[in-house]
Amino acid sequence: MKALPEIRLETARPTLDARPLEKRVGLIALATDHTSEVDFRRMVASERIGVYVARIPYANPTTPENLRKMQPSLSAGAALILPDETLDAVCYSCTSASVVIGDAEIEAAIQAAKPGVPVVTPPMAGMRGLNAFGVKRISILTPYTVETSRPMAAYFGAHGFDIQSFTCLGFEDDREMARIRPASLIEMARKVTHPQADALFVSCTALRAALAVPGMEDAIGRPVVTSNQASAWNCLRLCGDETPRPEFGRLWTKPLAQ
Repeated sequence: MKALPEIRLETARPTLDARPLEKRVGLIALATDHTSEVDFRRMVASERIGVYVARIPYANPTTPENLRKMQPSLSAGAALILPDETLDAVCYSCTSASVVIGDAEIEAAIQAAKPGVPVVTPPMAGMRGLNAFGVKRISILTPYTVETSRPMAAYFGAHGFDIQSFTCLGFEDDREMARIRPASLIEMARKVTHPQADALFVSCTALRAALAVPGMEDAIGRPVVTSNQASAWNCLRLCGDETPRPEFGRLWTKPLAQ
């Protein structure tokens, strides 16, 4: 064996940037999630903005009881994202669990690990997206059962929206929800949007609905807001990125409206 070279310690230190990337977005995803991480990589991540993901336990079927069981894992999940470093936003990527647990409770759990960080939930982002259009009369489409859809209707009703129609598809497993073809969502949007609705909200971070937004908007002639599309938009706006990106739907031409 050839003799190894002497290892020399360089005394001159390289210059360090304040951060590897200028902005940091944390994403708390379900263990079963096929879609959120992919969507955030496509819509949020860039040379300036990093997306850092933690996954937390989740077991199907998608019932209010199972969704509520994730709450104790939120603080631990947030703590795993760049420990002891600050983030510019954290998104908990589950729409149905957010309405069951509550936005305030989710914010408190995440901020217990990341004090002061802006917290985004998909229904909160959806509401902000709808507010950006100034609409109140909406249709809602979910992939859930009727039981799991009821809290969603209550959430948007409590925030002042007039729900003209609410349609659910009856799925119980989020892995099957992720398999619904985007083209099918376009046809579904055409079918379920009420004539008097000014916009359509499509719930569920498992759905590949963000891919279908332009097609859905063309089909119904009105704005479409979806869970991942709105969450990504909300996180980017919190990072100071106001770049219009109409390829992700009309919402991505709008500023953040609280």
